[in-house]
Amino acid sequence: MSAGPRVSLPVAVVMARKTVTGKGWQVPSWRVVGVVAGAELAVQQTRGTPIRKDETEEHFLWGGLNVELFRDAAASYWANLTGRQPSLFILCSEDDQGRLVPKSVTADQDEASSGVEVNDRVFSAPIPPEVYQHLEAFVVAHHMPEEKRKRKRTDWSAHEES
Repeated sequence: MSAGPRVSLPVAVVMARKTVTGKGWQVPSWRVVGVVAGAELAVQQTRGTPIRKDETEEHFLWGGLNVELFRDAAASYWANLTGRQPSLFILCSEDDQGRLVPKSVTADQDEASSGVEVNDRVFSAPIPPEVYQHLEAFVVAHHMPEEKRKRKRTDWSAHEES
């Protein structure tokens, strides 16, 4: 990766937990409700603050995160933006209390795949409009598509053995 991010966008993640029960067992089930963006989130260090609770689910806010954009990942961002569902990927790990904690938020599909390989839980969420605008401008400024080249066919008939 390059020396540092070219753009850093503050975000927070809203995660939901519900308890799934069976015959004699209970396990928490987690999902990402969404990602919110804004400059006020840059200084906010909310770490699993409960924000909503009902009979079935509890929602938690995780702030102090950033979507960091690197020039050498512009091709991955471009693939994400031109795909069916442009998404942000939230990489999470479990803490001592059994909660899933978002470690990072990225628009890089390759980074999300790497997270899966190291046993992180990876969720996807729609890209907030504020982040989408910055991501799109970043890709336009830094992505240089490779020129497609046609392969030359090898004439195998000239190499036939007699």
